[in-house]
Amino acid sequence: MATAPAVSAKTDFDAVVVGAGFAGLVMLHRLRGIGTTARVFETGSGIGGTWFWNRYPGARCDIESLEYSYQFSEELQWEWEWTERYATQPEILRYIEHVADRFDLRRDIQLDTRVRAAHWSDAEGRWKIATERGDVTARFLIMATGCLSSANIPAFPGRDSFAGKTYHTGRWPHGGVDFTGQRVAVIGTGSSAIQSIPLIAEQAAHLTVFQRTPSYSIPAHNAPLAPETVRVVKSDYAGFRQRNAQQPFGANFPPNMVLALQTDATERDRVYEQRWQIGGLGFITSFADLLFDRNANETAAEFVRAKIRAIVRDPAVAEKLSPKQVIGCKRLCVDTGYFATFNRPNVSLVDVSETPIEAITPRGVRVAGVEHEVDAIVFATGYDAMTGALLAVDIRGSGGRTLREKWAAGPRTYLGVQTAGFPNLFVITGPGSPSVLANMVPAVEQHANWIADCLAYRRDHGIARIDPQPAAEDAWVGHVNDVANLTVFPSCNSWYLGANVPGKPRVFMPYIGFPTYVAKCDEVAAKGYEGFALS
Repeated sequence: MATAPAVSAKTDFDAVVVGAGFAGLVMLHRLRGIGTTARVFETGSGIGGTWFWNRYPGARCDIESLEYSYQFSEELQWEWEWTERYATQPEILRYIEHVADRFDLRRDIQLDTRVRAAHWSDAEGRWKIATERGDVTARFLIMATGCLSSANIPAFPGRDSFAGKTYHTGRWPHGGVDFTGQRVAVIGTGSSAIQSIPLIAEQAAHLTVFQRTPSYSIPAHNAPLAPETVRVVKSDYAGFRQRNAQQPFGANFPPNMVLALQTDATERDRVYEQRWQIGGLGFITSFADLLFDRNANETAAEFVRAKIRAIVRDPAVAEKLSPKQVIGCKRLCVDTGYFATFNRPNVSLVDVSETPIEAITPRGVRVAGVEHEVDAIVFATGYDAMTGALLAVDIRGSGGRTLREKWAAGPRTYLGVQTAGFPNLFVITGPGSPSVLANMVPAVEQHANWIADCLAYRRDHGIARIDPQPAAEDAWVGHVNDVANLTVFPSCNSWYLGANVPGKPRVFMPYIGFPTYVAKCDEVAAKGYEGFALS
């Protein structure tokens, strides 16, 4: 396996890319394709982004593996063999490493290098980028830092006083953790918790789960990929990709255009049961009105609650595990044996929705005056989603204004790729793009293609600077909110709104509707990058 160079002697580039996950790698590949010199800086000691850091027990993708992959190379699509319906973290990381080696990407990636600051120079028309290992300049700065990369650990009183080991699912030790014989606390019941809890419970002497808000979860029904399934997809991979790109979430979730509220209860439950048996996130497209009508949504929500009551033997525990919010307003989860885990004698559930965690103590977690003694704590508390990694860098645009200042009331972008006042700064799957409400690999590839085409257009037309027009940005932010408000998505506190991070402005960040979004991006480009100031 090729190794990345330690530190580049070169200090000036056409483009600097921050992050070496799925987004950073395809961006580098596309920049090379248009003859642009580029350097990728990566904080971690290896490539992979999310899949380098997230190594917790049970970590796997919730998009099917045949879709969660690049499509820029027909040969790559044919040669790589996925082994399971939903790929595990180790398999996804092997795939990313294979791509880096196959396309010789590592020679332009500098690992163990955190970007601390990036300041735009109006006089020079370049970005001055400060890293922990030296400074560089670039005409273009492309942030490929990911939507779910900035770990969020709530500031519980006494958090640092705990005498045992603590872990965050997004920063898991690379050597793994053996919980055999230990009393373990898991704080949080989102996606990473739902994946890891069944496996931690198998090891631990006792597992205590602290839950603020229960999550809806659909069974994965994961299994080895059947050779016939692979053959059918690969016989028309281009068509498979094209059809998926026309689905609302850019993934193979076939929509049922029938309305739940116009379907009798028996037939409705038959459809839900069919989707439940298929498994996966496609459950949310069981009927056309689930994400637009709260009464329709309630029929799906109650179906899942009934499943929880049927699986979990203790009625009181089942009630605590049954979500009350609309299904889909928080990230829908996919699991293997999650609810059944609470039937184990060594697993207990503590509801902290009304009596929050008071403190982390040297011996455990205190709730309502009761100390739950444990040997280890797992924080499955998610991320400062979509903006956290961007704001962790001191980014300053024209006139020295910081990105944090501009986004103080919430992120503002045009198309989710640029923000006005920060010339030549691009963000891959930024706020205002489908991002986390789409299949992420096609989403980052679409952005990389669009950005590369934009830079090629700039070169061919003698353009030095590209920056959104404020009016176009304002119109886009309004449109993103108008679309969201047609749906049930903004109806509960979720990380889509930033509600999991104290003090973060409540703004619905992703754009809903992948095909509509792609069409808009294509239209903007076809009109000479309408809405951007080019100079």
